[in-house]
Amino acid sequence: MVDRVVERTDGATTERVTETPSSGSTVVVERRGGGGGLLIGLALVIAVVIGALYLINQNSRENAKTDAITSAASKVGDAAQDVGGAAKDAAKKAD
Repeated sequence: MVDRVVERTDGATTERVTETPSSGSTVVVERRGGGGGLLIGLALVIAVVIGALYLINQNSRENAKTDAITSAASKVGDAAQDVGGAAKDAAKKAD
């Protein structure tokens, strides 16, 4: 008896079917992928890393903005104290 081997490929997956005729017919099917799953996994990992970097950068910018606002508010408070002190001095001199 002769083994029958059929090979098919679609560019990404290769399939090989081997049929061996005997008293109990045996069929062996081998499939080999072209690594498409690996590429998808790699793309997902890259997307997660880019997303994490974006969020970290966004947080850093938010912290810098908060620090700038805090500094400006502190300077306004200091200026208000100076104006209040000058007003008190002017009121004492007017008396």
